[in-house]
Amino acid sequence: MNLSQIKHFKIILNTWYNKLKKKIKKQVYYIKKETDNLADPIDRASREEEFKLELYNKKRERELIKKIEITINKIKNNSFGYCELCKIEIGIKRLEANPIANLCIDCKILSEIKEKQIRQN
Repeated sequence: MNLSQIKHFKIILNTWYNKLKKKIKKQVYYIKKETDNLADPIDRASREEEFKLELYNKKRERELIKKIEITINKIKNNSFGYCELCKIEIGIKRLEANPIANLCIDCKILSEIKEKQIRQN
């Protein structure tokens, strides 16, 4: 992978990271703001269900942020774009589709097959 491609992915990852951070900040503000003054038990129960969903989404976004941070560190350590299992270079098309991919397509397919077999047993 050449330097311009690495810069391209670094921009994508940093932009994605910043958007997620802002989104989480807004969600926290929304949750704090919306918990005030709900006297009706039905409204309160409905709001609690909304918050559960928001918290679940927030958890997933935080996990995604961690993966983005790991990938940004890989760029800094010159290990970005290489499969963690077989150590070959991950294809550019795969990285364009999923910049935080840590497995090449072959290893990912094998991983999914193994996972499926485990679930079936």
